[in-house]
Amino acid sequence: MYRQKRHTQRTIRTAAVAALVPLAVACGSEQGGQAGGGSSSAQPAAAVTGVRWSIDSVTVDGTTHRAPTDAHITIGAGGRSAGSYGCNTFSARTEVEGDRIRLSDPTATERACEGKPMAFEKTLARTLTDGGELKTEVNDGRLTLTASDGAVIRLKRSEDAPLKGTEWTVTTPDTRSRAHLTFDPEENTVAGSLGCNEVNAEATVRDGHITLGVPAVTRMMCEDSLMDSERTLMKLFDSTVEYRIDHRTLTLTSENGISVRAVAE
Repeated sequence: MYRQKRHTQRTIRTAAVAALVPLAVACGSEQGGQAGGGSSSAQPAAAVTGVRWSIDSVTVDGTTHRAPTDAHITIGAGGRSAGSYGCNTFSARTEVEGDRIRLSDPTATERACEGKPMAFEKTLARTLTDGGELKTEVNDGRLTLTASDGAVIRLKRSEDAPLKGTEWTVTTPDTRSRAHLTFDPEENTVAGSLGCNEVNAEATVRDGHITLGVPAVTRMMCEDSLMDSERTLMKLFDSTVEYRIDHRTLTLTSENGISVRAVAE
């Protein structure tokens, strides 16, 4: 009777273990599938939208073509992308789905730029817009676009120019590139030229705003157009302005709505 009871217990334990084995195998298979899926470095295309990407190169039929310095693209999530082939600017209709994007119906300027590789522009344009879907892959600030025919475009995230220590040349208002401002990287000051007169002032940067103090300005007289631009720039001082940097473009907006644009040289 005792031996029969022990035999029954062993039978129950054996059956329980046998029932658990398929469950463990099933769980192991599921986890393995998840790990395999997570190992891919491809990311949803939405992760690449709204970012300015500098184009490094295009590889077609095993030949790599290096991009000129100004080649870039911002892939839009709202239906349009825009950028530069290196000389000519372009825009294109954009569809985003999963880790794929499709650019179509491009429009571009038709300038001939001296010293720019125009053959590269044609190669890049064809690869971006004639190759159908482009698979996206992001890794450590770099983006790879792979076309269905095997062509590859390599890009990297563009860095914004630093506010401080950069000489910003004013483009709006028009001062014939004579006006420029530099925010000191160590002192809370700004100095430069308003187009005619030199200027310096205190400048405290905080939370996307710059508080500009009362300016010290030289008192030279220049032609009327430059003096008009100077008067516009002077309205930025002794107030707090909002600032925004987009790659190499700085926009300063005053509390009374005056907007000044400058570019990093």
